[in-house]
Amino acid sequence: MLNRSKFFDAIKSSLYGNKFTQGQVDGLNTILDACESANVEEKSLAYMLATVYHECNKTMQPIKEFGGRNYFLKMYDILGNARKAKELGNLTKGDGAKYFGRGYVQLTGKYNYEKAGLAICVNLVDNPDLALTAKNAADIMIFGMTKGWFTGKKLSDYFSDDTPDWKNARRIINGMDKAALIAGYAELFYAAIKASTE
Repeated sequence: MLNRSKFFDAIKSSLYGNKFTQGQVDGLNTILDACESANVEEKSLAYMLATVYHECNKTMQPIKEFGGRNYFLKMYDILGNARKAKELGNLTKGDGAKYFGRGYVQLTGKYNYEKAGLAICVNLVDNPDLALTAKNAADIMIFGMTKGWFTGKKLSDYFSDDTPDWKNARRIINGMDKAALIAGYAELFYAAIKASTE
């Protein structure tokens, strides 16, 4: 069992410049609660925390993808980028702007909103902004990273033995973009977890 007081003390100095906002504390607690409920093992937990730390600019709060309606229509809509729109299930005009990236790991596309909604028992298709609720965002991240929804790669591909592959685990979310940086964050989170486990 993780001693959260010790854990927060450890990451406060190593990752947060010795101060937290209430939003960071709340986000961290939501993620820890969700991972405990799902029995996520320690290395995978560390990597998820590192991913959120990076993707959400240390806020530990779910975010919306950067860009406006015109950008999302160009990137993800059937009239703007038909190939990508079909891949994402955005088959109706306007879907690109409706199902843009949200959450801790930027859930994108109608198919993914349908799949995630079924997994967490929330109607994300009719209410895509529910992916911005911290609990929902944490559950989506856990399902997605453990099942390989995002890229076909999953946590167990990199954390199934005694030697974690912190760097290549980035392939679960986004190729190798910032892989070494996020690996460093993950190692700091993991050290804090190990030092705080009772």
